[in-house]
Amino acid sequence: MLRSYGARIRTEINTLTRELSTGKVADVTKRLRGDFSHLADMDRSLRRLSAFATANAETRLLASASQTSLGIVEQTVTDLSDSLLSVSLSNQAVSHAQAGVKAQGALETMISALNTSVGGRSLFAGVATDQTALASADTLMAGLRSALTGLSTPADIMQAAQDWFDDPAGFAATVYTGSDQSLGSTQVSEDTKVSLNRRADDPAFRDAMRLASVAALAEDPALGLSSTTKTALFEQIGVGLLGARDGVVTLQAEIGDVEGRIEKAATRNGAAKSGLELARGELLSADPYETAIRLEAVQFQLESLYTTTVRNSRLSLVNFLR
Repeated sequence: MLRSYGARIRTEINTLTRELSTGKVADVTKRLRGDFSHLADMDRSLRRLSAFATANAETRLLASASQTSLGIVEQTVTDLSDSLLSVSLSNQAVSHAQAGVKAQGALETMISALNTSVGGRSLFAGVATDQTALASADTLMAGLRSALTGLSTPADIMQAAQDWFDDPAGFAATVYTGSDQSLGSTQVSEDTKVSLNRRADDPAFRDAMRLASVAALAEDPALGLSSTTKTALFEQIGVGLLGARDGVVTLQAEIGDVEGRIEKAATRNGAAKSGLELARGELLSADPYETAIRLEAVQFQLESLYTTTVRNSRLSLVNFLR
């Protein structure tokens, strides 16, 4: 009987010690009186918020990387526009050659930025996130060169370039390697969905690449353009790039709005999670003061049991007869 009573007391001491150290009740069923519906609803909400937090973090990363890529494209377009407008004023062969080299470098920079991937996911290839969005600058220029060969006036050259970029058998077939389907929206909170659905074949990007590639080909011997034609082309392209830059800036603003919505959703998710965790803790919390008092009382019972056990162990018939 004493051993059984001692085992029960030690079990209760372990339970109270665990409650005192963790701050949570050991017997959840007793605390909730067998009704787990409220606790289950809280846990389900917390799991959902955890999933939102993961989606939010991933989408924030993609949006930030997209914004960085757009910043590179915008700056490249601005620099090339300034250079070409300056060259158009000089009308010198050396300046023309330098402009052609700069234009090709700008084209390569833009394509590299639009081929950015994060965590193995391509940013501007639509649903084809496992592959790059664009072929190389050399591939683009080779296809466009064939469309411009034999033309001699700036108007004809610019129109032919526009036609090649708009032709499904032109840019779309030979340069754009992504999907024609954009990414769907992502749920980042209970009431917020955001979309990062811009692709590398977006008109703003195509305009920038079209103008940069024509400028790069102006110095190509295969076209055999005169100095006057080159100057006129560079001036027209420089002005056109200003419009293309405005299109890229609009996309930057769009991504910026998405980033702002993601941050607001993250704030709301964090507040909701904190509130649920607090309510769950209060539901299952053990009063430290009450637990300490109970623990002290049970420890006293164990000490009393040990004292009784020691006294009983000393009892004998000889001592009783004495």
